[in-house]
Amino acid sequence: MSDEEEDYMSDAFLSKIQDVKPGVNMVRRVKEAIRKDEKQKEKNIQNRQKSYKEQEKESREAALQSSISNQNKGFALLQKMGYKAGQGLGKEGAGRVDPIPLSIKADRGGIGLEEMKKRKAEEELHHYRQKVRAKQQNEAKSLEDFRSRVRTEREERKIEGDLRRSQRSCEQLDNQKGITAPREPWYWPKDDGDDEEDPVEEEDEEEEIPELNPSDKLEIITSYLRGVHFYCLWCGTTYNDEEDLASNCPGDTAADHE
Repeated sequence: MSDEEEDYMSDAFLSKIQDVKPGVNMVRRVKEAIRKDEKQKEKNIQNRQKSYKEQEKESREAALQSSISNQNKGFALLQKMGYKAGQGLGKEGAGRVDPIPLSIKADRGGIGLEEMKKRKAEEELHHYRQKVRAKQQNEAKSLEDFRSRVRTEREERKIEGDLRRSQRSCEQLDNQKGITAPREPWYWPKDDGDDEEDPVEEEDEEEEIPELNPSDKLEIITSYLRGVHFYCLWCGTTYNDEEDLASNCPGDTAADHE
């Protein structure tokens, strides 16, 4: 080995190498960088010029924290009238002790804007509730109208069915007594040929009588059946005589037999 070449295993060479233990120097460098960064931020904050709003806020907070001095003209007048610091306002000292709280307006809205917004919101809520109430009333009315219409149609179908039954019973009982023609054409069921009418009307024909509705026809036929044949459509029974009918039949309507 020549003199120019160094022994890499000698103490002289190893002493020149810095300590590079894993992790130790890295943590130390990170902490140092963080400390320098914080110092720089503090320095920037101290050197930064405060804005007008910040200065105004600090002045306001400082003024609010300090009590009114004797140099204030208003406070001096109160003292001349007998007021003492910390005492309530008024002759008896029962009034306000603390100053009226300060309310800072931060937005650009004019005076009364919030009250106008509140009133407008209340009006909109009132109109909305009216609309909801009107809608509910209309829905309830529509539902009631639908139920009433369904109920009416059901009653009409029932009356028409009872009328057909009464017509068949009338024809059968009349034939049993030898009656060959109904008292009125609509007392018996219509035949297929009864629907054909002469389209030509005579000029001298009297004014037509208004057509009876099914309910009126049913009432007339059931009265005829009870008076002539002692028959009750609702009982489905032919009684011996009028007295037997009156004694054993609940009544002359369908409601009496429910």
